[in-house]
Amino acid sequence: MCVSVLRSAYGAGATALKAGALICLAGPALAEVTVAALGDSLTHGYGLRQDEGFVPQLQAWLDAKGAEVEVINAGVSGDTTAGGLSRVDWTLTDDVDALIVALGGNDLLRGIDPATSMGNLDGILAAADEAGVEVLLVGMEAPGNYGQDYKRAFDGMYGDLAAKWGVALSDNTFLGSLMAMEDREAATATYMQGDGIHPNAEGVKVVVEALGPAVLDLVERAEGD
Repeated sequence: MCVSVLRSAYGAGATALKAGALICLAGPALAEVTVAALGDSLTHGYGLRQDEGFVPQLQAWLDAKGAEVEVINAGVSGDTTAGGLSRVDWTLTDDVDALIVALGGNDLLRGIDPATSMGNLDGILAAADEAGVEVLLVGMEAPGNYGQDYKRAFDGMYGDLAAKWGVALSDNTFLGSLMAMEDREAATATYMQGDGIHPNAEGVKVVVEALGPAVLDLVERAEGD
């Protein structure tokens, strides 16, 4: 906002108005939304240069969209839902406005009972609700090697929890967006690291482009709050 200020000069017995100075006062700065990404090695950026991981690439994607947002990396390689639950309280500082929850992959690799995983995720969402932050829950799908009962319980827990807590759910999983490609063998060779588990830099780019719109919606909801 700019205002014109008239300055007076005193002559002999008279007051003359001199040219006014134009003073510009800065308006209130746009509030930046802080988003914490709570996850495992895929969030943390395992095996990648610092600028190639999920959080840096997501930050760049959001910046390009003009979003006033800072994404904090709260990913820990090897973490399970239990690990995420143990860290959520100190992740949700007063500065955090929104939370991405992307956990469950390591539970799946270890064959942990989906009821246990669901309980841990429920605790994370309860903490987020208590803190008053918006949440994007990233769902995952189990393969069939643990049996159909396990798969139904694991796959279904994300939707059930999203409905219970009224949070957004994204089906654009970290690996799902890659494995959904028609030629999975080619996708693995092109987008995955040598271990066949973690995406390479190009794979992360695919994931960010798939998940980015849901994160942008999360930011906009947090701004509305």
